[in-house]
Amino acid sequence: MEASNTTTESVYPLKPSDDERLMAVLIYVTSFFTTIILPLIIWLVKRDDSRFIDVTGKNYINFILSYTIWSAIGLLLVLVLVGLIILPIISLLVFIFHIVAIVKAYHGEDYLPPLSIRFFS
Repeated sequence: MEASNTTTESVYPLKPSDDERLMAVLIYVTSFFTTIILPLIIWLVKRDDSRFIDVTGKNYINFILSYTIWSAIGLLLVLVLVGLIILPIISLLVFIFHIVAIVKAYHGEDYLPPLSIRFFS
């Protein structure tokens, strides 16, 4: 009887190629210029070519939607003055998690930033 190997096996059967990693990095890097349009175009064009790019694109969209919701909540809280503290923190987290996601994508790792809601799986 053969034991199943379900320990630390990656989501991806093979290590992502350099081109796949480049496209995943571009999803995050282009978001500094256009938050949704360019990353969405890259994801929609390349998602059928690579599972890694598909998962990275979904993670990015989940990340942006989640932090848009958190920012909207922060804006509402500005009315109660609590948002004056929360909005800068959210902005800083978005920047930091963008950089971390770029590095993770470059190394071929799946990364969904903390506090992200998984709208697409």
